[in-house]
Amino acid sequence: MCAVVMLWAFGSANAAEYAGSDSCFKCHPDHVNDWKVSGHPYKLQKAETAKSWMLPLPKGYSWDDISYVIGGAHKKSRYMDKKGYIITMTGPNKDVPGKNQYNLETGTWGDYHPGEKGKKYDCGRCHTTGYKKEGHQDGLEGITGTWAAPGIQCEACHGPASDHVTTGDKSKVKVDKSAALCGQCHVRGDATKVPAGGGFIKHHETYPEILAGVKKNFQCVTCHNPHKRAKFSIKTDCSACHTKQAEAYGMYKGKRMHDVGIKCIECHMPKTTKSATAASKTQGDIRTHVFKINTDPKASMFYDEEVKGKKATFAKGFVTLDFACLNCHKNKDMKWAAEMAKGIHKK
Repeated sequence: MCAVVMLWAFGSANAAEYAGSDSCFKCHPDHVNDWKVSGHPYKLQKAETAKSWMLPLPKGYSWDDISYVIGGAHKKSRYMDKKGYIITMTGPNKDVPGKNQYNLETGTWGDYHPGEKGKKYDCGRCHTTGYKKEGHQDGLEGITGTWAAPGIQCEACHGPASDHVTTGDKSKVKVDKSAALCGQCHVRGDATKVPAGGGFIKHHETYPEILAGVKKNFQCVTCHNPHKRAKFSIKTDCSACHTKQAEAYGMYKGKRMHDVGIKCIECHMPKTTKSATAASKTQGDIRTHVFKINTDPKASMFYDEEVKGKKATFAKGFVTLDFACLNCHKNKDMKWAAEMAKGIHKK
C-alpha cells in the first residue's frame, strides 16, 4: 500500500470509508510504527507481501502457488492456494496430509486439518479490516466474505476513518477502550466459556478468560498498550494495584525466588494456552489471564459438557498448581506445591 490515502467504497455515499493505515502515519507515527511490528497486520496478507517475511513454504509449493499467508508474525503461519482454499496436503505430489502449519518458535511443521479437502478460509471476520460475510475476496472461491484490507489494521478497531483523515475531527473516529471491543475477536463461541482441549486452553481467547477470572471488570487497556506487540505492551505492572503483595514480595530479596527472577506472572499467568506449540504437558505458548490460583492439589482446571450433541471441553476460572508451580519445580508434586503455596506472599 502506498502512502497516498486509499479509499474503499463500502457503505452508503454519506458514510465514512476505509482510508488505510498508511493514512494514519502522518499524525500518529508512533502508534503506526508500534502496530506494524505487532502481530495484528500479520493475521492475513497477500503472498506478494508475505514473501518478504522470510517464511518457509510447505513442501511441494512455491510462491506462485500461494494467494495469501495466514499469520507469520510470532507463532505460526498457514497458507492458501490460488483458489483461496487453506492448504492441507503437502509433499512433492501434494498427496501428504498435514505438515502445513509452520511453527515459528520451534522451526517445525505441524498439522492443521490434515488432508481435509476444500478447507475454506472463513476467518476474515477477525483477521481482516472492513469484513463483509457476502462474496469471495478477489473472486477466490475458497474465501468466505470480502474485506477492505487484509490483516487487523487501525480501522479494524477505530472504524472507517476517511472523514477523520480529511477533517482531523477526533469525533469522526471511534475510540473504544472497553474489553468488549477486543472481545469481538479474542473469543470463539460463547464468551462466558473458555474453550479448551488437549490439556490446554485453546487459541487466543483472552476475553472469555477475563470474564471467567477475578479481573472480569477490567479493561484490557488498563494494563496493555493495544498498539504494541503483546510481549512489549505492558504499561501497568501488577505492583501498581497489588501493593500489599508487592511489599510482601520485597521480603524475598536475597532469597531464592527473588534471586532467580521469579515475577508475579510466572505463577499467576503461566502459559496455560496452546496456540501453536507446547513445551510440556503444562506449558503452552500463551499466558493465561484468569490470574487466580486454586491451591487444592485435587482441583481440575477443565470440565466437559455437551454442546450441540458433542462433548466439549472448557476451562474454569482458575489456574491449578501443576501450571502455576510445577513447570519450574519439575521434581516436585501437587501435594508439595499445595503445602508450599500456603502464605506464599508472606514467605
